[in-house]
Amino acid sequence: MLKDMNLQDFLNQTASNEPVPGGGSVAALSSALASSLAAMVANLTVGKKNYEDVSDEMVIIAEQMIAFKSEFVELIDKDASSFDGVMKAFKLPKDTDEEKAERTRQIQAGMKYAASVPLEVAKKTSELFDSIEVLVVKGNQNAQTDALVAGMMARTAILSALYNVKMNLGSIKDEAFVESVGAEVKKLEKLAVEREQKVLSLSSL
Repeated sequence: MLKDMNLQDFLNQTASNEPVPGGGSVAALSSALASSLAAMVANLTVGKKNYEDVSDEMVIIAEQMIAFKSEFVELIDKDASSFDGVMKAFKLPKDTDEEKAERTRQIQAGMKYAASVPLEVAKKTSELFDSIEVLVVKGNQNAQTDALVAGMMARTAILSALYNVKMNLGSIKDEAFVESVGAEVKKLEKLAVEREQKVLSLSSL
């Protein structure tokens, strides 16, 4: 499993001619890094002089970010395997009209699932911004740059994941599904850019 690799092995496999990990898994990794950095800033604030008033709030944020990190780590592998159903469906027999119809049905179902995983990454990552903004303003100012990087990584993760969604939408024939998910993609793209700008605007640097 990708999540169990050491860093060097993960990077080497990413650089190889293997199809996974690809952009979707790297997007989930970016989300995990964003939440990890946010947790670090919170933990560097807890119990520190001049930050006593926000210590309890930082404990809560740290716990939330660690929970997010665990979810994103799972999504690294989930994304890597999300296209498996499509590949299996392409190998199904297509000798009769019935077989062709079933093959097409399974391919389309697989495509929808493959689009749903990076969409999940994007949605979940969008939930990090509120806490990151708090960390920039209230967190240990010696670690403010780490909170800013967390915001930038979150934005990158969302936009990266959404490109994978859009790629899959191009192969889906269900127009209502494409329209609905496409609208979500546009909304999340706009949110990612705006929230990153908000995070950076709060910096004292």
